[in-house]
Amino acid sequence: MNGPEVLTIGRVGVDLYPQQSCVPLAEVRTFAKFLGGTATNVAVAAARLGRRTAVLTKVGPDGFGDYVRKALADFGVSADYIGTSKELQTPVVFCELNPPADPPLLFYRAPIAPDLTLTEDEIPWDAVDSVPLLWVTGTGVSAEPGRSTQRAVLERRARRGHTVLDLDYRPMFWPDVHTARAEIGWMLDHVNVVVGNRTEAEVAVGTADPDRAADRLLARGVRLAVIKRGAEGVLIATASGRWTVPPCPVEVVCGLGAGDAFGGALAHGLLADWEPQRLATYANAAGALVASRLACADAMPTAAEIEELLCA
Repeated sequence: MNGPEVLTIGRVGVDLYPQQSCVPLAEVRTFAKFLGGTATNVAVAAARLGRRTAVLTKVGPDGFGDYVRKALADFGVSADYIGTSKELQTPVVFCELNPPADPPLLFYRAPIAPDLTLTEDEIPWDAVDSVPLLWVTGTGVSAEPGRSTQRAVLERRARRGHTVLDLDYRPMFWPDVHTARAEIGWMLDHVNVVVGNRTEAEVAVGTADPDRAADRLLARGVRLAVIKRGAEGVLIATASGRWTVPPCPVEVVCGLGAGDAFGGALAHGLLADWEPQRLATYANAAGALVASRLACADAMPTAAEIEELLCA
C-alpha cells in the first residue's frame, strides 16, 4: 500500500455542536458529537477528494480518543500516526451557534492538549521526508514540547515538496500576540505555502492588508501566499502574479470548518499542480459548502459537490 499524499500535524478533538441554533450556550439543551480539530479536518477534507491522508497527533487514553481513531478510519484517513498521552484527556470543544457565521468556541484542553506533547522520537521521519504535502499549523508551536518538535520537522523537511503552513491563530492558546508573531514568524522561513485570514496575516507579518501581507510572505521565500478575505473573497499570490477570487454566496449555517474545507481542497489542488486562480476558486467553493452545513469533518464536500457549486 502506498504511503500518504498528505500528512497533517496538529489539533484533534471532539466537537460538541448545539442542536439549538442562535441561543446562548447556557440555554442549549442537547449537543451532537463530531470529529474536529484543524489539522484533522484538513486531512478529512482532502480524503473526501480522493487523496491518501494521515494525521500526526495524540489523544488521551479515553473513549473520546477511541472515537477519534474510529472516526478517522470511517473517513478514510490513516490513524497510524496517532499516539496516546497517558496522563491527558482528548480535547473537547463546545460550539455556540450564536452567531452562526462566527460561532464562539469553548476549548477544554487543560493542562495541555495531547497534540502539543509530541516529541521528536514520536515523529515518523520517513513520512516527513517522503510525503508530497506536509501541513503544519501555527497552533502547533504555541507550547512545548510541540513547538520544538514542529521546528525540528520543518528543519528536516527543508521546504521540500509542498510544505504548507496554516497560520491557524487562536488567541486563547497564546500568552500574547508578540509571542505568537515570533513563533509563527519563525515558521515562515521554513515553508513554501502559507494560508490564513487577514487577522492571522496581521499576527504573522504585521499587516492585515492582503496585498501587503502577501508581499511580506513572498519576501520570506514563500512561493504561494493565500489570504482569505471573508465576504471579499480570497487573494492568492505568487512571485509572478496575484489574483482575487470572489466569494461563493451561500446561506451560512455554521462558519466553523469552512477554512479547513478550503485547506483540504487547496492541498488537493496543489497535488494536482493546478494554476493559482483555479486553486483559489476550487478551495473557496469547498469552504462555502461547509459554511452552509452544520459540523466540520462530517460536512466536508465531495468533488462532485464542489463542481456542482462552481457550475451553478
